[in-house]
Amino acid sequence: MILLTLSTILKGKPMQKSVTTVTTLALAAIVAIGFSACEPTTTTEDDMGAISVSLTDAPFPTDLVAEANVTIIKLEARNPDTTLSNAFITLSEDSATFNLLDLRNGITTSLAELEVPAGSYGLVRIYVTGGSVVMKDSTVYDLKVPSGEQTGIALHINPALEVVSGITSDLLLDFDVEKSFVAKGGKNNINGFNFKPVIRAANVSTVGNVSGTVSDTAAVALENATVWVTQDTVISTTYSGDDGGYAILGLPAGDYTASATLAGYDTVSVDVTVVAASQSPADFELQAQ
Repeated sequence: MILLTLSTILKGKPMQKSVTTVTTLALAAIVAIGFSACEPTTTTEDDMGAISVSLTDAPFPTDLVAEANVTIIKLEARNPDTTLSNAFITLSEDSATFNLLDLRNGITTSLAELEVPAGSYGLVRIYVTGGSVVMKDSTVYDLKVPSGEQTGIALHINPALEVVSGITSDLLLDFDVEKSFVAKGGKNNINGFNFKPVIRAANVSTVGNVSGTVSDTAAVALENATVWVTQDTVISTTYSGDDGGYAILGLPAGDYTASATLAGYDTVSVDVTVVAASQSPADFELQAQ
């Protein structure tokens, strides 16, 4: 899983007006973006809170691909005050490119921090201009998003993100690499990719995480095992790291089936209950075929 996350801003403390802090810290699995927007003229200091947004990812065939890059140029949130002329608040306009394969299994990076007026935020809009896939044989496929720069991608937040004065509210954007980059020509004869970003928005206050390890029957860690969770349909997927560890973030509270497999091994499934703001463990021991 690959995560882009907004960093926490002065939790539990009053926000100062007209202060914008931008930080960038590259870590392996999550990119963090914090936002603060200009307040309406009628908004007081007591009416300001903060939004923390995260971007994460599902799996991708890392045995063939070295990089899966996306370029994001803008992020907006729908203004909770519908009486204002500006329907959206700009959260970030800094163009940045991220290799989603570097952002896996729960590591976060702060991208920006901003204030926003307190209120209920039910929709964000992300502008993705394009991407690229770099194969391990150094072949590069440059990709574009039709109308991505002009209209953006609207993501509904359910339940809505409630921003309260002096409190940071966290939003996770789950960028599904496997569904966004679809190989053309088959795995053994890739000649390009279709690129259509698939992103899921999750209110962090209502979601939890599933994490654990994948090993064989001799307790040897298995790298690049595919791990996924289902609830009628597949919700999210990731790969295990070199230590066999994995993490799937931003799952709404509820009951799921978690599964893991690897070429040459059987598939193992377990039931797991996700609790909001908690880690739910799920370890897998795979039997060689």
